[in-house]
Amino acid sequence: MPTLTPQLVDHPLALPIADEIAEVRSIIAAAGWIADTTRFVYVGLEEPDKYALYDRPGELDRRFRVLLHDVHDAASVDLVVSLGARKVIAQRTLDAVSDGQLPILDEEFGLVEQILSADPGWLRALADRSLDVSQVRVAPLSAGVFQFEGEHGRRILRGLAFLQHHGKDHAWAHPIDGLVAFVDVTAREVLRIIDTGPVPVPTTSGNYDDPSVTGPARSTQKPIEITQPQGPSFTVDGNLVEWEKWSLRVGFDAREGLVLHQIGFRDGGRLRPIVHRASISEMVVPYGDPSPIRSWQNYFDTGEYLVGRYANALELGCDCVGDITYFDAVIADETGNPRILRNAICMHEEDFGVLWKHTDLWSGSHEVRRQRRLVISFFTTIGNYDYGFFWYLYLDGTIEFEAKATGIPFTSAYPGPGHPYSSEIAPGLGAPYHQHLFNARLDMMVDGHRNRVDEVESKRIPIGPDNPHGNAFTLRRTTLASEALAQRLADNEAGRTWHIVNPEVTNGLGQPVAYVLYPEGKEPLLAAEGSSIAGRAAFAAKHLWVTRYSPVERYAAGDFVNQHHGGAGLPGYVAADRALENEDLVVWHSFGLTHFPRPEDWPIMPVDYAGFVLKPHGFFDGNPTLDVPAATSAHCREAAACHGGSHE
Repeated sequence: MPTLTPQLVDHPLALPIADEIAEVRSIIAAAGWIADTTRFVYVGLEEPDKYALYDRPGELDRRFRVLLHDVHDAASVDLVVSLGARKVIAQRTLDAVSDGQLPILDEEFGLVEQILSADPGWLRALADRSLDVSQVRVAPLSAGVFQFEGEHGRRILRGLAFLQHHGKDHAWAHPIDGLVAFVDVTAREVLRIIDTGPVPVPTTSGNYDDPSVTGPARSTQKPIEITQPQGPSFTVDGNLVEWEKWSLRVGFDAREGLVLHQIGFRDGGRLRPIVHRASISEMVVPYGDPSPIRSWQNYFDTGEYLVGRYANALELGCDCVGDITYFDAVIADETGNPRILRNAICMHEEDFGVLWKHTDLWSGSHEVRRQRRLVISFFTTIGNYDYGFFWYLYLDGTIEFEAKATGIPFTSAYPGPGHPYSSEIAPGLGAPYHQHLFNARLDMMVDGHRNRVDEVESKRIPIGPDNPHGNAFTLRRTTLASEALAQRLADNEAGRTWHIVNPEVTNGLGQPVAYVLYPEGKEPLLAAEGSSIAGRAAFAAKHLWVTRYSPVERYAAGDFVNQHHGGAGLPGYVAADRALENEDLVVWHSFGLTHFPRPEDWPIMPVDYAGFVLKPHGFFDGNPTLDVPAATSAHCREAAACHGGSHE
C-alpha cells in the first residue's frame, strides 16, 4: 500500500516537509531565540489569507507559527516565521496570568512522577498505604484554573496515582484513591498533597492483552477480504485528492490533527466550493465527580495536549482495511527538529450499502445503485483514551464527521452501592461519569464566500379551518442574523437543523443553494454555570455558534488553553455581535457524548461514536448520482442483477 511522504511544496496549503521544519529552526536559532532550556511546544503552518489563496496562490509566502517555552523560567513566546524572508516577522511574549500556559510538554509527563518519587509527603502517603513507590505510576494531568492557594502564575500539573504490579501490568486497573498531588513543574516543587485517607486498591486485572485473562481467542471468524484489483478510484497529487466528483486537500497539524482544505464538488463542468477549511478545533473531557481528589478533572485534549503530535502509526489490516493510501505527517519535536509521523493519515474508499433503489410496479423497472464513500482518518492516544477522527465523503454530496472513542476509562475506587457520580465497572473499581465534547470549525464557502445561516425546524399546525383533520405540519425558518442570535442548542423534538445558504446563487428552481448541518443533538456541557470548566469550555455549552470569518479566530477555546482562566475563544469572538447575513461565515458545531461507563467498557472500551452530517439541500438541481453505474462486481449473480426491465 502506498505511503505518501511530503517531498515538495507545490501549493500554499501543501503538507509541511522536513526541510521546512529544519529551516524554521535555523531561522529562530539565528535570531537568538534558542537556549539549552528552550522547548518547541508547537510548530505549524500559518495558513495564508484565504482570499489571497484563491486570487494569487503562486505569490504566497510559506509561514510557520512557533510557540517556544523555557523550562527554566517558564517564559513563553509566540512567533511567526517567514521562510521567504528567512526571518521572524512577528513575536509576542506571553503572560502566564492573562494568557495562561503553553501546552504540556512530553518531558513533563515523566517529570511529575520523578518529582513526587522524592517528596517526603508523597512517600509518607504511600507508606500509609503500604505501597512501594517503585510500583506507583503517576498520571500527569492538566491543572485547569481553580482557587488553590499558591498556583497563581505557576505552571502546574496534578498527579493521580496507580499501582503497577509489573512492567506489563495495566495500572489503570489499580487506582490509588484518596490521594492527589499538585506539582509546579518549572520549580520542580510539590505545592500540595490532598490525602483523604487510604482506600483499598482494586485488585481486578486490566490486562486485556493477557491470554490468561481473556481466555482463548474465538475460532469462528472466517476471513473478510477487501480488494480493489484495479486500485482505488481516487488520485493523489501532493496533498490534492480527487475522488469521483470531489476535490480537496489533506492537511495535518500538530494541534488539530487531520485538517481538510478546499472541499469542493464538480458539477456541470465546474468545481463548486463547499467548505474552505474543516477541522476539529477543540475537544474537552470534563469529569463529574465532586470529590476533592477529582473535582478539578477536565482535560482539553486539543489545546492542552495537542492531539496531532500523538497520532498513531496506522497499520494495514488493523487500523485500516482494504486498498489503503497513507500520508506521513511532519511536525517538530520539542527541540525544533523535524519528526516524521509515519502513516499518520489513512485514506481509502469503501462500499456503504445501497445508494438508491426502486422497483416500479407500473413500468416494470427495477434499479439499484451502490453507495460508496471516501474515508480519511487518523487515530491519536491521549493518556488512557484513544480517539479516531474520521471524515467521510459520499457520492451524493454528503459530508460526515465521526469521532470514535475507545481505550480505557479513567478509573477510581468505587465508594459503594448507589454512588451518584461513578459506575462500578469491576469489583471495587469505579469509573467517574464524564463527557467527551468536540468542536468542529467549519469555514464554510457554499458556492462562494457570502453565506447566511437559517435555523429550520418542524412546526405542528393546530386543528382549525385550514387544517380540519389536524394532519398538517410545516417548516419554520429563522435567519440567524447576528453572532448573538447564532448561539443555539439542538432540539431533536423539533427536528432543528441549520442551513448554510448562499442567497446570491440559485438552483434550477430559483431557490438559493444550501448545505444543511444535521446535529446529533446530545447533551451539551453539563457542568454548572459559573463553574471553572463552564467558563473555560464555554464553546461546549451551545451546539452552534456562527462567527464572521477572521483568520486569527482558529480555536473554539482560544489560542492558549492550558491554565487559562476562561472567556477566550468563542465568547470573545462573538462579543462584538457582528452581522452575519450574506457574509463570510465560520460555523462552529459542538457535539459529543456523555459517558456513564458500563461493565462492558472494562478492561477496554468498545468504540463509542459521536459526530454530525452536512447534506446538500437545493445545492444540486436533482439527484447528483443518477450517473452512478450499476454494480458490475463479481458478487452480482449475473450482469443484469442490479438493473433491468423496460425503459421504452
